[in-house]
Amino acid sequence: MSVDTVSLTGWGRTAPSTALRFRPRSYEEAAATVRGCGPRGSIARGLGRAHGDAAQNAGGSVLDMTALNRIRTIDAGAGIVVCDAGVSLHRLMEVLLPLGWFVPVTPTTRYVTVGGAVGADIHGHNQHVAGSFSRHVQELELLTAGGEIRTVRPGTALFDATAGGLGLTGVILSATLRCHRVTSSWMSVDTERAVDLDDLLERLVAGDHRYRYSAAWIDLHTRGRATGRSVLTRGEHVPRYALPARARRTPLSFRPGPIPAAPALVPEALLGSAPAALLGELRYRGAPKYRIGELQRIAAFFHPLDGLPHRHRVHGRAGSVRYQFAVGHGQEETLRRIVHRIARRRLPATNAVLKRFGAGGPGWLSFPVPGWSLALGLPAALPGLAGFLDSLDEEVAAAGGRVCLAKDSRLRPELLAAMYPRLADFRSLRAGLDPDGAFRSDLSRRLSL
Repeated sequence: MSVDTVSLTGWGRTAPSTALRFRPRSYEEAAATVRGCGPRGSIARGLGRAHGDAAQNAGGSVLDMTALNRIRTIDAGAGIVVCDAGVSLHRLMEVLLPLGWFVPVTPTTRYVTVGGAVGADIHGHNQHVAGSFSRHVQELELLTAGGEIRTVRPGTALFDATAGGLGLTGVILSATLRCHRVTSSWMSVDTERAVDLDDLLERLVAGDHRYRYSAAWIDLHTRGRATGRSVLTRGEHVPRYALPARARRTPLSFRPGPIPAAPALVPEALLGSAPAALLGELRYRGAPKYRIGELQRIAAFFHPLDGLPHRHRVHGRAGSVRYQFAVGHGQEETLRRIVHRIARRRLPATNAVLKRFGAGGPGWLSFPVPGWSLALGLPAALPGLAGFLDSLDEEVAAAGGRVCLAKDSRLRPELLAAMYPRLADFRSLRAGLDPDGAFRSDLSRRLSL
């Protein structure tokens, strides 16, 4: 097992902290690391895609789980896979797609580990019909604070605390997943423009039930009547019989290609509101007003930015904040008010995505709730950004909504209980399961989890 001292950040590259990094290659090595972690505790870490500080542990230890990456068994008839927590969704796609199966849920990057997907209870473009990742988990192996390996199944308190529990109930060692049957690696994609936010909400309500995958890029730089104008993209897996003759020769191939890397750092002059507004204008005008049935590869539809290795550097030296909140159905006025506030402030928001969520998952700290979710990226160095986002948090909490903890790096702890009603249960379970605090992170200290 390799050990070194490293400075770590989340994907947003803010608030670095130094920890002792262990890279276990067996469950026994992982257990030994947890038992000897010391007073600052330990936290599991995958591929570092958590945007905030959930996988950092200043002065303590971090378990890099990427060496535990075996796919143990696949039931190719039923679509059941058992794998180590360090296996990435990318690797699962490489193995499962040729067998006619696809991961049940994927976020906008496939470079997340299965352990991270459970710990963050990730959601994807199919959240409105398929729920979040933990709904498709049949069983977990969890390494607890005492070094014991426990089998954890849905319907138990420990499962509900672990799904979306940000690694604070233990180290997820393996998972048994139910996958989704497909007969090709192609998507049929429908695209349409919405002229403003109300138009977008109406289109999502009216049509989302017809699609497995749905999300809208929203232009947060326009004001007035065009505030919230959007490009709505929805898709379905294409059955093999519906493919063109040439594509039917290799219907299940998965070979995502790289694209040139982003520059190490983007000049500060390109990070302001004016360039962001120009890019938004070009993106909106460049999208089709209405197009149906466009064929796209799976990687192009779900993960268009994964071929850009250093895309997290585009917000400059200070890094970025990924802000995502959800509010329930009936709270559309809160959503409208927040969108208008962002637009009026002329923030250089990037990659703003609005989705319509379906039922939430079982996790006590899982993010999705039935309603609406808006995610956006912002340069961390913007003057007054912290105070502005604090005020948005207060609006979200007052509406019964919540901020996504897996992406958070700055939420004030006093709002947490209002956002997550099962917080007391989570803390109580942790206190009984891990009384000495073997599992800790920068996020858990900041929010007193």
